[in-house]
Amino acid sequence: MKDTVKLLKDLSEASGVAGHEGPVRDLIIQELTPLTDEITTDRLGNVIALKRGTGAEPRPRIMLATHMDEIGLMVLQIEAGFLRFVPVGGFDPRVLLGQEVLVHGRQPLPGVIGSRPPHVVSAEEREKPVPLEELFIDVGLTEAQVRELVQVGDVVTLAQPFVELKGKGRLACGKAFDNRTSVTALILTLETLAGLRHSWDIYAVATVQEEVGLRGAITSTYGIAPDLGIAIDVTQGDMPGVSETETMKLGEGPAIGLGPNFHPAVHARLVQTAQTHEIPHQIDPAPRPAGTDAAAMQITRAGIPTGLLSIPLRYMHTVVEVVALPDIERTARLLAHLIAELTDKEWLTNI
Repeated sequence: MKDTVKLLKDLSEASGVAGHEGPVRDLIIQELTPLTDEITTDRLGNVIALKRGTGAEPRPRIMLATHMDEIGLMVLQIEAGFLRFVPVGGFDPRVLLGQEVLVHGRQPLPGVIGSRPPHVVSAEEREKPVPLEELFIDVGLTEAQVRELVQVGDVVTLAQPFVELKGKGRLACGKAFDNRTSVTALILTLETLAGLRHSWDIYAVATVQEEVGLRGAITSTYGIAPDLGIAIDVTQGDMPGVSETETMKLGEGPAIGLGPNFHPAVHARLVQTAQTHEIPHQIDPAPRPAGTDAAAMQITRAGIPTGLLSIPLRYMHTVVEVVALPDIERTARLLAHLIAELTDKEWLTNI
């Protein structure tokens, strides 16, 4: 069995800013190759892994979609050897000052995000977060050296190592857990299915550019045209200062999406499977589609019956995202049992 800690650590620390997913894509392909029958990469860069079922052809298709891209930064301007930048995806500027980074230029360059210290700004400015346009990256090189190694448009990732926290809950902390936790769950699902018989064909897809517009999910779902789609993502975990109605509890299992974005029969089947196999789970009501691959899957072609499993995550879109490892493993178990128990697809017509 794969080590959840090592797998998540490797995926978290790999680079894969939206639109530049190459390094993490290579790692995912390496992990999926022994678990599937066929792997392709489409024109947009999605990884599409097929694990064939045992049913009579033409077999129904289930698509599991989880995005592999992460939020990051992009070099906007070189100014006297310092790098001005803009975010790629929804980074919160409040968490960037003082962070260590890796600039992906002609060679990887370690750097730090700096700004004017409080000693040289006005009293009014000291009371406010530092605006994004006043931040810069310092790689410690001369302007000539920087211009030789870095170009405008190069991407930057936050250099945050994976950390296991203390306690019985098996919590872990790191960067890009949105959505490398779900990629981990996808890989563990396929490993679990290696010991189970399933009649449907499984398309396990690591999508690109979710953080900038669900682009990978749109194109891959159109190409696969599945009979059933399940997206795997993260949701807001419980933390101080946020209402219980807006969060899911870490360590209490995956959250099953409920709302107009999700086919009611798919939601009911996920809940039933979790109950049957005594898998802890939560219900996550969503009155409107959130920014997950499920939003794109549902309305592709003539419409895809879609569900969503979300792993509770604290401090989303920061470099210290926190997740409970058992929630990842439970997500994988739930998906594996759901797929193993699929026979016909007539139940999907019940809406």
